[in-house]
Amino acid sequence: MDAILNVLNKVEIENSEWFLKANQIADALFHFIQLKEKEIYEEHKPDSSSVAIQRILLPKLSELGFESEKQGLFNAYPVSSLRPDYYLSLGSEKGIIVEIERGRIGSNNMDLLDFWKCHICKTANCLFLIVPINRPSKNGKTTPAFASVHHRLSVFFQPKNHVNVDAVFLFGY
Repeated sequence: MDAILNVLNKVEIENSEWFLKANQIADALFHFIQLKEKEIYEEHKPDSSSVAIQRILLPKLSELGFESEKQGLFNAYPVSSLRPDYYLSLGSEKGIIVEIERGRIGSNNMDLLDFWKCHICKTANCLFLIVPINRPSKNGKTTPAFASVHHRLSVFFQPKNHVNVDAVFLFGY
């Protein structure tokens, strides 16, 4: 299956310096995902975890400057034990949270939790969400995870539903 990258964003931020930088970073990560598709596909099976996918992507995320499980981003809230999979500051209270999902993406609403984490983070306004295009289950059925996540999160980018997350880069593997 070929990797996919879709961007959901507020129209008014498209020419901002930080968004252009986020686009460059997303392009570099997407190219890496494409290069590692076979390896990712081999790890994407029932009973596997997102940690297996993270291990494959970690070299590129580190090269791009992301910090693993950055602590302290949610200290203003009673849920301060929250941590993103990866975080990169873009300066001026702008930043990117990366969340990598595998099996729990649809059934446990992990996409909405990841979006919420970005929403409450004072130094992140952009989410890189990496999800399977299709999620296989033990019974042989597959769930169209990427399409479902895209559909659910696109609602937040309709002007009447805007929150303080300016963009979601949705990567499908």
